[in-house]
Amino acid sequence: MTVMGLGYLLVSGLLAGVLAGLLGIGGGTVLVPILVTLGYEPIQAVATSSLAIIITSASGSFQNWRMGYLNFQQVALLGLPAIVTAQFGVLIADYLPARWLLVAFALLLLLNIYLVGVRKRLALQALTATAAEPSAPMNPVKMNPTVAGLLTGGTAGLLAGIFGIGGGVIMVPLQMLLLGEPIKRAIQTSLGVIVITAIAATTGHALRGNVVWPAGIVLGLGGLISAQLSTRTLPKLPDPVVTLLFRSLLMVLVVYVLWQAWQR
Repeated sequence: MTVMGLGYLLVSGLLAGVLAGLLGIGGGTVLVPILVTLGYEPIQAVATSSLAIIITSASGSFQNWRMGYLNFQQVALLGLPAIVTAQFGVLIADYLPARWLLVAFALLLLLNIYLVGVRKRLALQALTATAAEPSAPMNPVKMNPTVAGLLTGGTAGLLAGIFGIGGGVIMVPLQMLLLGEPIKRAIQTSLGVIVITAIAATTGHALRGNVVWPAGIVLGLGGLISAQLSTRTLPKLPDPVVTLLFRSLLMVLVVYVLWQAWQR
């Protein structure tokens, strides 16, 4: 690893840590495209991103816990099914051709832009209905909370194994849509669950020899620093600002990842 390559990885880790704390997405949505740009194969990028996310998300979750923003019961509900489904995701990623792995990654990001928009519309409808009828339920989709939690966590684990993203990119909108969580609380819970999904995904990929350990550790150490700062910033930001950041980042990454797939 060259000095310049080491510097790129460290800066990328710092950026991932900022995104982890502010948006609850683990940073993998940025790390995977960056690792592909630096010459790693997509399956290596996915696996190595998972390793870095363990360090980044653990750092941010520790800070959330210190500030009293981490609900361990909710984290366990979402995290336990993810341990199992992450292994299925690893198997799928191992068999997908590189180009199709990147295309699927872009489609996942597009899906989440749509989900955030749906959540926004449903939240406004729920607010209007509650004003007219105070006893009305706040959850925009009527589903048993346990079932919704298992579905959300299981989906996050599967996608973590396939895409190396930690699962937060799907967990945040699904918590908002199925569990009726406000976006900042969904982000804080998501970051705690990501620790579990990332460990599960990294273990599966490591057994198949896909993890580039030095790169993952450098990325993770960069995120370790910046996640501490961004988790302190999140409670101070208005919800519309956080939502705008989340959707804007996803749209930029959709374009970039599709371009990477086309280049192949």
